[in-house]
Amino acid sequence: MDDILCAGCGIKIQTENENAPGYAPPGALKHNPVICRRCFRLKNYNEIQDVPMTGDDFLKLLSKIADADALVVYLVDIFDFSGSWIPGLQRFIGKNPVLLVGNKNDLLPKSTNPNKLKNWLRRSVRGLGLRPVDVLLMSAEKNHGIDDVMQNMEYYRNGRDVYIVGVTNVGKSTFINHLIRQSGNGDGEITTSHFPGTTLDFIGIPLDDGHMLYDTPGVVNLHQAAHFVSEQDYGEIMPSKEIKPKVFQLNEDQTLFLGGLGRIDYTGPGRRSLIVYASNALTVHRTKLENADDLFHRQYGHLLTPPSHRDGLPALKRYDFRTDELNTDIVFSGLGWVTVKGKGARVSAYAPSSISVSVRASIIKG
Repeated sequence: MDDILCAGCGIKIQTENENAPGYAPPGALKHNPVICRRCFRLKNYNEIQDVPMTGDDFLKLLSKIADADALVVYLVDIFDFSGSWIPGLQRFIGKNPVLLVGNKNDLLPKSTNPNKLKNWLRRSVRGLGLRPVDVLLMSAEKNHGIDDVMQNMEYYRNGRDVYIVGVTNVGKSTFINHLIRQSGNGDGEITTSHFPGTTLDFIGIPLDDGHMLYDTPGVVNLHQAAHFVSEQDYGEIMPSKEIKPKVFQLNEDQTLFLGGLGRIDYTGPGRRSLIVYASNALTVHRTKLENADDLFHRQYGHLLTPPSHRDGLPALKRYDFRTDELNTDIVFSGLGWVTVKGKGARVSAYAPSSISVSVRASIIKG
């Protein structure tokens, strides 16, 4: 059975152990294509089964790319760039050229300048040691910009294989399914979901010239908010349409809560604007700094949601910033960001330790 792979997640099919990855009942082998029970349940019932693979396991699989002669298409999430970055990517892919594609550009306000966004992405990845051959934007979910990505993939691969890489939830499988449908091979679609670790091994799709396009396992980044909330709450923190910025005029010593997962304390100087870029469904609550601790302890999981259920009270990690840009983004990985207007602001950000917080020059001017 070594040559039977799940068409949904790429793992080797086995029929002996129901609790092990790749299990399919013997009768499933009569179907074409063959998918494992995990993918069947995920596709038809939206159920997910845990698999015994860690982030290190996924990275070991990615390291196979270094031995190939191929084009690497690296998908990053524009809504969550910091959470979709793969540390040390270059050493896993060797000397292969990288085409950087920013996905989910439909989520940003329509006023966002695409050329400025591309330049920002290019500067950001160069600062992290990656020099892509080009930077493109698309929305796999809305099927925007995919033709442009396909044309550039064909140009830059120059008759070689293609590997699509990215973290979980970045939209790799949705993008590849568009490619499969456009090739007229809709029966070969791979499993997609917002659950981490949907793809478990390389999935090869033949190209017209005999080379292959590979979907690779999504690297699990545990510092995203998506890994902190339940399936029920996921829809509240993950935008499904264009973000509508929420503008707050804060006086000194006021606090903004991003549900129960993020907190911004503004201590001054003066009165200034803070703009929240997050899911339109996310509750943002303002209070006085002197009341913030008490409010969090009383209303976590109630007024301050998500999470929608209070299951203990998480310890929040504090990050102190003083802005030195005209517009500074305080980023909560996978949750969104808060733009602080003007230089010299004193800001403290809080989040559960499993959600990373960082600062950057604003990606949306104005």
